[in-house]
Amino acid sequence: MKAKQWQETRELSQIEMEAKLRAAQEELFRLRFKHTTTPLKNGLKIRALRRNIAQFKTLLREKNQTAQAGK
Repeated sequence: MKAKQWQETRELSQIEMEAKLRAAQEELFRLRFKHTTTPLKNGLKIRALRRNIAQFKTLLREKNQTAQAGK
């Protein structure tokens, strides 16, 4: 993710972030399925999606930890 996108993603609420995470996971599933039947033109899209999913999970974990620390 680019710096601007990263900052915008950080500002999302937890529910919005979870929705984006689910959408990215579904897209990754579809791309992997397509890739097994026919090769993708841009195979790096799978790598980028995996990284985005990891970043979403990291941000969600950070939000959860700060919320629990604030209690």
